[in-house]
Amino acid sequence: MTSKLERLIDQGVGRVPADIVLKGGRFFDLVTGELVHSDIAIGADRIVGTSGNYEGETEIDISGKTVVPGFIDTHLHIESSLVTPHEFDRCVLPYGVTTAICDPHEIANVLGAAGIEFFLQSALETIMDIRVQLSSCVPATHLETSGADLPIERLLPFRHHPKVIGLAEFMNFPGVIHKDPVCMAKLDAFQGGHIDGHAPLLSGNDLNGYLTAGIRTEHECTTATEALEKIRKGMHILVREGSVSKDLAALIPIITERLSPYLALCTDDRNPLDIAEQGHLDHMIRTAIANGVEPLAIYRAASISAARAFGLRDRGLVAPGWRADLVVLDSLEGCRAEMVFSAGRRVTDALFSSRRPVAPIGLDSVKARPVNAAHFGVPVAEGETPVIGVMPGKIITEHRRYRLPVRGNETSVDLANDIIKVAVIERHGKNGNHANGFVQGFGLKKGAIASTVGHDSHNICIVGVDEDDMTRAANRLGEIKGGFVVVEDGRVTGEIALPIAGLMSLEPYETVRDTLHHLRKAAFALGATLEEPFLQLAFLPLPVIPHLKISDRGMVDVDKFALIR
Repeated sequence: MTSKLERLIDQGVGRVPADIVLKGGRFFDLVTGELVHSDIAIGADRIVGTSGNYEGETEIDISGKTVVPGFIDTHLHIESSLVTPHEFDRCVLPYGVTTAICDPHEIANVLGAAGIEFFLQSALETIMDIRVQLSSCVPATHLETSGADLPIERLLPFRHHPKVIGLAEFMNFPGVIHKDPVCMAKLDAFQGGHIDGHAPLLSGNDLNGYLTAGIRTEHECTTATEALEKIRKGMHILVREGSVSKDLAALIPIITERLSPYLALCTDDRNPLDIAEQGHLDHMIRTAIANGVEPLAIYRAASISAARAFGLRDRGLVAPGWRADLVVLDSLEGCRAEMVFSAGRRVTDALFSSRRPVAPIGLDSVKARPVNAAHFGVPVAEGETPVIGVMPGKIITEHRRYRLPVRGNETSVDLANDIIKVAVIERHGKNGNHANGFVQGFGLKKGAIASTVGHDSHNICIVGVDEDDMTRAANRLGEIKGGFVVVEDGRVTGEIALPIAGLMSLEPYETVRDTLHHLRKAAFALGATLEEPFLQLAFLPLPVIPHLKISDRGMVDVDKFALIR
């Protein structure tokens, strides 16, 4: 009897028909940069023939089309899409993303090891190849209350799972540089494996120390200068363009043919509404080419360079023996997927229907106590008041100070300067902590918006003008078991329930997309000026550290803050 491998060899030689042959088109050779007119023969899960003529049991005419390797999103949190891994698969795979390297950091900070298990079970069922990095920072910081704790002992049982790549983004870079014992235990355990990085603004000798720990990839670069230093020191830079963090424009200068072997693409956090309106990695590719990037550079970053950075040696080229993850495009410049193959299977609705479901978890994770308007009062303080300054398109914030109006014995909002209240409420049922402050940059003139998506510990975060509306929004989140809520004049004008750990919906991605559209309109009705007010809100609770020279522990510029996440 002929083995599977022997049959594949026969198909490649042409002795027997291939399973599928794409005929009449051309493929983009990411080695030479040539567009090669050729049949592409597929057997089982891999490419068996190119640069020749083939017969197939199924033959598909792709005349006038261009084939490229499937795209690889090298760093993302699927939870930020607000849907389950199964729905993310169905939402994003048709855009040509055939591999996603995820960090289930968000659900892990709420549910611990059970959250990672949920993602690993899901990854075994999805059509897209979802790979998992084991969350390195749970809790993300001692500065906030998270729902779980994942010491190295809880991570090691997952290390050899077939879907696990390595250790996820190591956000606690001060802990690495100062040899925190908890950090050292995790880094020691994963020496020789892949360790993902996260070190915004880190440079000089401090960066050297961080890299000495074996950390090789980085998605937090926000300038070309920062990226070049890290590339020169051996890092593989993951160029990010998400729903909030938009770094592509700033990093266009480094996306060149020479540097492309050291680049990859990622979204980090992207919601279904943005995916529907713009796309996913295909949007990054189109945008880069429209801004003068050579197609060879950006397509390499989207596939073969990404695969090599994460040790995925079977994918990233249109060549015999490589995994048949393929995207049939209208053109290189247009980058619109007209047909997608994942491990040799043509992506269709029927293919998605063949997946086995995975039961949802964490449906009662929102345990916050009810609040009232008095909880949102801010006592009057002498002098200027600290204000968080939101920077559109970035998760980096600024430390600002203002003299704010006083109402009675409390500090009040200052709508003339776009300064409103912000509050974080512990929601894991541990201590009931509640903190209030002020934020500038949302544009709200009335009402409140609230969320249980609050990176990284995922407590309730609320911004608002009116304390009664903030109260209504916070309490409504408990009623719907987590999600986003918009309140105006005491009335809920928009909401989406995210009952899976307070992070993900039970609904199809189309429902989430349409609900987000309504939510955005409700937020804009309050005066919101940010393009993504909900995801921007979700990043507000992130702990910050001053931009400092870590080794000296001395501030360089107290007005610039780097997020620990």
